[in-house]
Amino acid sequence: MALSRRHRAIAALALAAALATACGSPAQDTAKATGTQDSVDAALKAGGTITYWTWTPSAKAQVAAFEQEYPNVKVNLVNAGTGKDQYTKLQNAIKAGSGGPDVAQIEYQALPQFALPGSLVDLNQYGFGAFQKDYTASTWSSVTVGNALFGLPQDSGPMALFYNKEDFDKFGIAVPKTWDEYLDAAKKLHAADPTKFITSDTGDPGFTTSMIWQAGGHPFSTDGRNVKINLNDAGAQKWTKVWDQLVQGKLLSTVKGWSDDWYRELGDGTIATLVTGAWMPGVFKSSVAAGSGKWAVAPMPTYDGQPVSAENGGSTESVLKQSSNPALATAFVRWLNHGNGIKPFIASGGFPSTTADLNSPAFLNAADPYFGGQQVNQVLTAASGAVAKGWSYLPYQLYANSVYGDTVGKSYLDGTAIGGGLKAWQATLVDYGNQQGFTVSAG
Repeated sequence: MALSRRHRAIAALALAAALATACGSPAQDTAKATGTQDSVDAALKAGGTITYWTWTPSAKAQVAAFEQEYPNVKVNLVNAGTGKDQYTKLQNAIKAGSGGPDVAQIEYQALPQFALPGSLVDLNQYGFGAFQKDYTASTWSSVTVGNALFGLPQDSGPMALFYNKEDFDKFGIAVPKTWDEYLDAAKKLHAADPTKFITSDTGDPGFTTSMIWQAGGHPFSTDGRNVKINLNDAGAQKWTKVWDQLVQGKLLSTVKGWSDDWYRELGDGTIATLVTGAWMPGVFKSSVAAGSGKWAVAPMPTYDGQPVSAENGGSTESVLKQSSNPALATAFVRWLNHGNGIKPFIASGGFPSTTADLNSPAFLNAADPYFGGQQVNQVLTAASGAVAKGWSYLPYQLYANSVYGDTVGKSYLDGTAIGGGLKAWQATLVDYGNQQGFTVSAG
């Protein structure tokens, strides 16, 4: 049974409070460690057993391939839940000092909450900083907190415009290159057929932060225990100026994302576009069979027509400090995200963060039947190189996301300016952070 929003918020609050309370010396103050991979190689040779918590679809195939390549290593694969469900169990194990995995999948947005309290291994001590050149800049930044490295990037979610070409062709709508053109497309589509909407959005924290990111916003910054929040910066204002017109003009479908109705509307053309991460093709293929041959991919609209994107989603694998064999666990992480583990990940529909894989001819030039034979990875790889720089999440982002519905979400329900909801969200986050021992300022 799914938890109610109230219960999810309470769970996230408890998790964030425990993490914030546990903070000792912030990871930002950690001097960049240097080391070599010799101990990692030795651990692989010696073998042993490790436990891996993940929900990624490719995990079973990856573990099987790893154990075939290294038969003296046993990996206990555990699905402890998705996202917050796993994080709650992970934090309980951290608090208890035992019972956690050696390696855990952690989303980029959640990573600071586990890194700051000192619960994760800094992989710089094994010389992994040398891998920076092999990853996209945005994903490498996402696994780095201060000078410390808390994982190797697995997937990435550079945003693009997925659009229903059948709808666009039928109503003579040009693929929008700017957000003004996107607004015009929304109005033209809905006027031509009031049952159709340019997209769906009932308020989602990950989408909101990604859209502010793409607009050039930097609402969160952290320096040790000092946090600044400004959800009314120029980027936030750019985004809300566009999105208010869509919400208040009733140009958006109000079906809940990831619901059965949402999948149905993607399949029958009721929802004409999605602005989302590069992992979406796999979702289309697995859950929107009726849309096959109808959809295409284009660059994300921008405010001035110049290419710029943002990340939406993505995860890493981190090694817990309580691991009894951190060198072997680190070796597994290296294999997963900087070795042969990338192959089954891509085969399962994952969108990689390694530049060599993103730019390989086989990946770039693959014609995708679902998208009418379009070479969609060319668009998505270009988006990965156009992600705006300088983004960071809050050190209690999970809590922030849990109270989004009670603040910004109300703007969607009431049809009021989203900026007012962002102001309420900011006030809640400032108060909460100060209560948890951070020094939080607004604006």
